[in-house]
Amino acid sequence: MILAVCIKRVPDTNARPQVAPDGKSINPQGIEWVINPYDEFAIEEALRLKEKAGTGEVVGVSVDPDGNESILRKALAMGVDRGILVKGGSMFDGAVTAELLAGVLKNVKADLILFGKQAVDSDSYQVPSLVAHHLGLPRANVVTKLEIQGTKAVCRRQIEGNEELLELSTPCIVSCQKGLNEPRYPSLKGIMAAKKKPLEVLEAPPIEARIEILKMEPPPPRPPGRIVGKGREAVPELVRLLREEAKVI
Repeated sequence: MILAVCIKRVPDTNARPQVAPDGKSINPQGIEWVINPYDEFAIEEALRLKEKAGTGEVVGVSVDPDGNESILRKALAMGVDRGILVKGGSMFDGAVTAELLAGVLKNVKADLILFGKQAVDSDSYQVPSLVAHHLGLPRANVVTKLEIQGTKAVCRRQIEGNEELLELSTPCIVSCQKGLNEPRYPSLKGIMAAKKKPLEVLEAPPIEARIEILKMEPPPPRPPGRIVGKGREAVPELVRLLREEAKVI
């Protein structure tokens, strides 16, 4: 069984990104780059499925405009068997990323392709579905439980107010949600082994961009809080402010 995991490099969620001087990108100075947190659930699930089967291969695939290998090396340290890095694309153009990933995954011929449900920098949610479209594969998003039963993937996914049970024929695509598992940390042995694992670097073919970033700017500063009174006497004034100023009710 071949399991492919698609991984993205994102800024640490505890970082405070600054806009670069060009006004169209993030200043990399002082930014710690990490595996997209939702992708860690995908990596862990692939490793567990391989361990349960007792055989197979886990392939990590990443598209990175800078050709940065750091997150794939971490994935290899977690237990991924080999990595494929596509140098090119864009951090925020999901359509281009999906096309590049589909081109690689077509040759990997995985039985199961795993994604995180979203990237925490762009929050577009679109890449897993676009890759499924390009490859003509069934897919399930926001999955919180996954079982492989022969040639079928049985998925439980979140829907509003309830849970949905899906049965997909493999090969298929699954995007992973928090709660699916608890990702492991790389061990010292794994870190040392990762240095010898194969990591193939490919140059991205030219693909027309679908998105152009015109401008980036930080969000406006939050206004200071106000105390409108104490106890029940303050309720009418609080309601008025919420309705007339905040416009949330």
